[in-house]
Amino acid sequence: MIREGGCLCGAVRFTTEGEPVNVRICHCRRCQKAMGAPFFARALFDPKAVAIQGEVASYSSSDTLDRVFCPACGTRLFSRRTNGTAIGIALAAFDDRNAFVPTEHIWVSEKPAWVTVQDGLPQYPEGPT
Repeated sequence: MIREGGCLCGAVRFTTEGEPVNVRICHCRRCQKAMGAPFFARALFDPKAVAIQGEVASYSSSDTLDRVFCPACGTRLFSRRTNGTAIGIALAAFDDRNAFVPTEHIWVSEKPAWVTVQDGLPQYPEGPT
């Protein structure tokens, strides 16, 4: 299956092919800061399954992860492992924002106290076991 998406201004577009490795909601503090939101809902893909058109910029938020965004409008689009093994695409950046449904929450130990998770999905204090 082919799915498409992009940034707010349209300068960056992407296409994914196939199914994601996993679909998770991350509540870690780095994702909160990077996304400017209480969590990062994303679909993780093998980079070979993702084609990106347009100029992007990135910020290394750790030794293992770059945050990728549109330099024109600032839309936060991806997290990309620095070793080249995976790219996490923000679910809201897909044209069909309902294309993927998360299967679990990770790093719930770092979620804001005012966020309640009551969707019945598995929750992990840190990364999944």
